[in-house]
Amino acid sequence: MIRRCGLALLLALLGGCSTPGHWMESMLGGEDNSPPPARLKPVANPVQLDRIWSTSIGDGNEGQVVSLVPAVVDGVLYVADRTGRVEALDAATGKQRWTSRLKLAVSAGPGVGDGLVLLGTSEAQVVALNAADGAQRWTATVSSEVLSVPQVDLDRVIVQTTDGTIAGLEAQNGQQAWVSDRTVPVLTLRGTSTPAVVHGMVLAGFSTGKLVAFSADKGFVVWEQAIAIPKGRSELERIVDIDGNPVVAGASVFVVTYQGRIARVNAQSGNVEWARDMSSSVGLGVDYSQVYVTDDKSDVWALSRNTGASEWKLDALANRSLTAPVVFGDYVVVADAEGYVHLLARTDGHIAGRVEVDGKGIRARPVAVNGVLYIYGNSGKLAAYRLHSG
Repeated sequence: MIRRCGLALLLALLGGCSTPGHWMESMLGGEDNSPPPARLKPVANPVQLDRIWSTSIGDGNEGQVVSLVPAVVDGVLYVADRTGRVEALDAATGKQRWTSRLKLAVSAGPGVGDGLVLLGTSEAQVVALNAADGAQRWTATVSSEVLSVPQVDLDRVIVQTTDGTIAGLEAQNGQQAWVSDRTVPVLTLRGTSTPAVVHGMVLAGFSTGKLVAFSADKGFVVWEQAIAIPKGRSELERIVDIDGNPVVAGASVFVVTYQGRIARVNAQSGNVEWARDMSSSVGLGVDYSQVYVTDDKSDVWALSRNTGASEWKLDALANRSLTAPVVFGDYVVVADAEGYVHLLARTDGHIAGRVEVDGKGIRARPVAVNGVLYIYGNSGKLAAYRLHSG
């Protein structure tokens, strides 16, 4: 943990910088020669987004590099801020159902499942609330800070922590059912991908560039696959973190590393079905035919889901610290560090629409559910949008 702290602190202080290369160079004493964020150009005949409702959720992320992403389950939207304020809202209207105040430094969540709302904290805690009314059910202590949204499967709460540990807690009371420790490199990015949990299997990415499948019930390793192998002379060059969330689609899981590769992996066997060079710390999205990824220059790519071949690339939003892409109807949505949300056409990647949501920027990836787009800004602004139908 001591070896990680220096770089983690740099990232915490510089979460708004355009790319990992930007903060590495500036904070290690070099001249900042990184290019400025691309200037936005007017969108011709823009697609309109109609705001359905908006509200404010406490203090947002307080400018920290944390994983606070709204979750929508059964018509209810759950959201948390950095200070421990947790709210449940009617997803259609934005009307508040309940509020809970934990007075903790919440760093990840909420995860929702088995009647629980789950939060991770910077003080190495996992807190479970009752999804119906926000009452606290239990608190568990884990090995280090939680920057991965807790997941639920087979009566297990799956928690991945920044020290390379992944654990299964009993959903009923938070007691540890199993734990697996992984070696952490000398230097890593500040972040932890959220495992994909499906059909009793946990698919987790690590800072070693490996994707590992665990049994959700017992925690034994089903398979592991090296997506990227560290290369280079310096520890900075050898960073190959998987910080973007693995995405399961059909029988495959899609995953991307920083300074490494993007790959399609068979979810049952762990065999790589295709792979290509790519560098991303924020992740990807998948639809029925394409994989969309935001690379470390904030260029957005569309790749063939079957082969990994390039379909299109958008560089008009370069260096704007874009989120991972999210599929929304006929569009791919990304948000940026200046608080704009951009709609890209899935067919060719051209910018089809744009809306400004939060002047303090947007770090949390957008959430698209049932034709509604939910955006949570850094200052705590939360808004729901629908494509204009007129």
